[in-house]
Amino acid sequence: MQSSALLIAVLEFVLLLLSLTVHECAHAWTASRLGDQTARMMGRISLNPMDHIDPIGTLLIPAIGIFGPFIGLGYIGRFIFGWAKPVPVISRNFSNYRRDDMLVSLAGPASNLLLAVIAFFGLAAVLFTGRFVSQGTEPSIARQSLFTLFNLFLQLNLVLCIFNLIPIPPLDGSHILHQFLPYNAVQVFDRITGFASYILVIAAATFLLPVVMTPVLGLAYTLLAHI
Repeated sequence: MQSSALLIAVLEFVLLLLSLTVHECAHAWTASRLGDQTARMMGRISLNPMDHIDPIGTLLIPAIGIFGPFIGLGYIGRFIFGWAKPVPVISRNFSNYRRDDMLVSLAGPASNLLLAVIAFFGLAAVLFTGRFVSQGTEPSIARQSLFTLFNLFLQLNLVLCIFNLIPIPPLDGSHILHQFLPYNAVQVFDRITGFASYILVIAAATFLLPVVMTPVLGLAYTLLAHI
């Protein structure tokens, strides 16, 4: 049982790394399409995880959440979350600063939403094919494995989509909110940096994610139950 749980934890970590990589690649690709080639020149339009790893957000925080229980550590929240190294963007290269900056910011969460949709249809396919298995027959190892894979992928990407829309620097939601704040509020907002931003992000994710994720996952599983 312990080895099986450890294997699932490793799979979860790999899927998180993949999802974060796609997220940052989407930012870089969208910025390039809208006129800013900074990320392209720095090699960030890449599906190589090594190009996007952030020591704290990609390795430390997720590792505590995923592997902490195996060494007696608790976890800071119910859902696994993390972030990668931010993509460099020079917004003055955009033809429409406000619109293009928002599109680049939304590209990351949108990519995770797309991956979540793919995972949802993967789960649906596993459940649909299972209807043709004789009643009372134990699910095959392959079907169980695919169900676990798609289920983890669905949860992780929904978490990343919602987590990154939290309007706290340096998350994507902060860039979107930034475009609508009055000048004086922007000055205060821009002072949220460094250690303070990490604390705020972790606190918000710990308490806010369960509030949003529980009904979202409930809806997804309800839809799957009717397949």
